[in-house]
Formats: sequence, structure tokens, C-alpha cells
Amino acid sequence: MTHVDLSRCAVAGLGITGRAVANALLGRGSQVVLMDDKPSAATKFGLAAGLEVFDSSKIADLEIALSGVTALSVGPGISARHNIYKIAALKGLPVVSELDLAAMWDSRPCAAVTGTNGKTTVTDLVTKMLLQSNIEAVAAGNTDIPLVEALSMRDPVPEAFVVEASSFRLHNVELFRPRVAAWLNFAPDHLDWHGDLESYANSKKKIWEQQEADDLTVLPYGDDFINSIYRGAASQLLTFGPGGDVSVQGSHIVDRGEKIVAISKMSLGRPHDLLNACAAVAVAGEMGAKAQAMESVLINFSGLSHRLEFVATTGGINFYNDSKATTPHATIAALKGFENAVLIVGGRNKAIEFTPLLGAIPNLGAVVCIGETADLLVSLFNPHVPTSRATSMKQAVNVAAAMAQDLSGSVLLSPACASFDWYQGYEARGDDFKKAVKQLSTGEGEDD
Repeated sequence: MTHVDLSRCAVAGLGITGRAVANALLGRGSQVVLMDDKPSAATKFGLAAGLEVFDSSKIADLEIALSGVTALSVGPGISARHNIYKIAALKGLPVVSELDLAAMWDSRPCAAVTGTNGKTTVTDLVTKMLLQSNIEAVAAGNTDIPLVEALSMRDPVPEAFVVEASSFRLHNVELFRPRVAAWLNFAPDHLDWHGDLESYANSKKKIWEQQEADDLTVLPYGDDFINSIYRGAASQLLTFGPGGDVSVQGSHIVDRGEKIVAISKMSLGRPHDLLNACAAVAVAGEMGAKAQAMESVLINFSGLSHRLEFVATTGGINFYNDSKATTPHATIAALKGFENAVLIVGGRNKAIEFTPLLGAIPNLGAVVCIGETADLLVSLFNPHVPTSRATSMKQAVNVAAAMAQDLSGSVLLSPACASFDWYQGYEARGDDFKKAVKQLSTGEGEDD
């Protein structure tokens, strides 16, 4: 796909990205057809644009909406197995991603970051490192600012973009060519969306497939799976992590022999924090960040909300909010560095196997299971550690606090699951946890 006729483009999925794509197309003179699986929720946007919103969950509406259009853009929230792809294929319609639209419209340099875990943190670090190096950079993608929207930002005008690129966002990519592409790690996730692990990996690798010989790919050193997929790619390779080009050597993070920062000066020094820092240095350095700026950012970075966020110390117990951990892989990484932790875990499964969580047993003192997967997780953990079940976050915090008191351990919310059984998103889940911890500290935590 080297040229796409966008004169009449259908946009399916009117979330944050879909709305940004529709506005960008309209602003560039395209006729736009709107679709959403829940059209009533998108009515306000449709009315503002003066357009009808078709119901993409219905075959008949899809047939009507896709008649006469020249291209289709599908939002990242729409599953790869949705009927819209079958009908588009039958009609011979090109499916153009939001990232490809940005590539068609703009040539400013991009760094793109993907991976099962750590994307948001590394994206944030790289953006801050560039800004501190006097490069006007903007974080886009999964950050709630789609890249097509970031293109039109003014005052100041961005010089570079750092794109947090989920597998959903990469799935339809055919043109997007980042100057630097980073794949941080890989573990089963979103199998309910992709269908299988192969499809998930195939989406991830699109981050480097359009790169050329003067571009750079950043990969974890020693990750045989990711490196085997990369083999034969056109770009240059830079590795991070133990044994890699950017790694922890002695007391410092070192980039190919150059000391960047003393670990003792960093606010965050757990194993996964150091890996994220190494990846960020690899990406930011190639995008033009200065060593002094990278050092300053890493010294002052205290983490992001809902990502191993320290909440409070109550009754001698430390409480941590890691609500963003929606996979077993993320929860296992979070538990490294803890002893006798009381883990609050559970939610909605994404068709992922939970057995790997047993590898974290040495770090656990007890487990409190919540959400739709509670019964399954109780069965998994109960033979190995004291395990309880809670029917609300408030109850989970109360039970976990009592267990932690006996164990002299910390309480960690790291659910290893999606949040949509009880909440609208991981942020709401994390906020509810923090509210329950606050109630506990003020004596309001006891259940009625």
C-alpha cells in the first residue's frame, strides 16, 4: 500500500482515536462515514460532525456504510476478528491505520515503543529526556493523544513524536516508519482480541517492518523470541538489559561504555525500573537526547500513577497500587523485590493462562482474589499460600491489611487481569484501591 484514496473514508470505532481520525480526515477535505458498535454512545460526536453513525455490529449496516467508500480506518478498540474486516476484504477496501495516516501526512521523526509491559513508562521517560535536551517532543498513541491529533499541535510545534504503540494500534500498519522502534518485552496478552499468540506477535513486529538501513530497532538483549522474529530486518540493532549495549554495569546505567546515571541517585531502582531506564536511554539517545538530560530525568523520575505507585504507610504496612498490571507477566515483574507481599489479584481474564503466577510464590506471603477470576485464582494459589476471596475493593484492602500485619509484609494491588468486570478502566480500579487505603488510615475502612 503506497497510495490510498481517502476521498471518501469510513471510520469505524469512535473512541479517542477514531474521533481524532475522523476530524483529521474532515479537516483535509475527505468525506467521512462514521461507524461504531455502540452508535448511541457516539451520537453526540456524529451530530457535531453533521454525520449519521452506522451500527458496525450489524452486517446490514456494515454493507450500507462501506458501499461507495474508498478506504476504511478501523480504531484500535475493534477486534481483529470483527466482521468489518471480512466485508472490507470482500469489497477490496484498503484498511489504513491511524499511524499510517500520520505517516502519509507528516515526515517529522518518530520513536515508537511497544511491548507487553512498560510502554507508557518508557514513552514518558523518552519524551522527558528529549524535552530536557531542548527537542520539542510530544508523547502520542496510547497516551490519549492520537498521533494524527498531535500532528496539528501548535505553540510549540512538535519537532518529534514518541508513540506508545500497542498491538491494537500496530495491527493494520503498512506504512508507518519510526526512526527508532523499540520492542521491550513479550508475554501472552490480549488473546481475546487477537485470537492467538501468533497474531499478537505479528502485530507487534510491524513496529519495525517499514524501517530501512538508517533506522534503529531497540530490543531486549537475550530475548530469543523477539530476536528470532527480528532476524533479517533492514534496520540497525541496539540492545538493552543485562549483557546488552545499554545496561547496568556495576553501580551505573551505561550506554556503550558511557556512564549515564548512578543507580544510587535514582528514585526507582527495582529490576523492571532499571530495564525501563535502559530502554529509554537507548531510544532517547538515538533521537538526540543529551547524556546530562537523560541523567537528570532518571534521577527525578518517581514513576507514573497506577504503576507500582506507593500509596501510603498505614499501621506500619506499605500499600502499593499497580492497577496497570493487567497480565501475569506484569504482576510477576512487580513482585520482584518484595518479600511476604500480600497480593490483591483478579479481574476479567483476557484469555491468558494464570499458571505462570506461581513462579512468584517466593515473593508472596498471602493472596486476596477479586473479580470474575476470583474462584479460578483461589484454586490456583490456595495450595501454596494463605488465600482469601473478596467481593469489593474495600473488603480486599481490609483483608489484605490484616494478613500483612501478621506477615510484616506490604500490600500490593497488581491484578494480572483487565478491570472491566468491576470498573471502566484500570485507573478507576487503582483509584478505588487508593480510596480504600485512605479509609483504612482514617478508621473508615471497616466493612459495615
